[in-house]
Amino acid sequence: MRVLLDACVPRPLRKFLPDHSVQTAQEMGWGQLKNGALLREAEIQFEAFITTDQNLKHQQKVVGRKLAILVLPTNDWPTIRSKGGEIATTVAALKPGDFVELSWLFFYR
Repeated sequence: MRVLLDACVPRPLRKFLPDHSVQTAQEMGWGQLKNGALLREAEIQFEAFITTDQNLKHQQKVVGRKLAILVLPTNDWPTIRSKGGEIATTVAALKPGDFVELSWLFFYR
């Protein structure tokens, strides 16, 4: 599956997705595109889009697209690294048009 990482997603996430072709918005030259334009461009060349933009569902039509969208609850690399296996499993199960928001409980002291 071809996967696009949004600018806000840590690039090292790709090491958890070795069975997929992963590129970043910056590598595609799309770093300055706003969400609507970015999603339109992504749908042409990618099957899945990973972002940490919690507001995406309020700003864009996210259900029923050709592109599967996965929203991570944080862009904190240590947290994402600790959840790499769960993210990889979720990505492998994505189907066109899916909109999935992962949520992890955070405990602060």
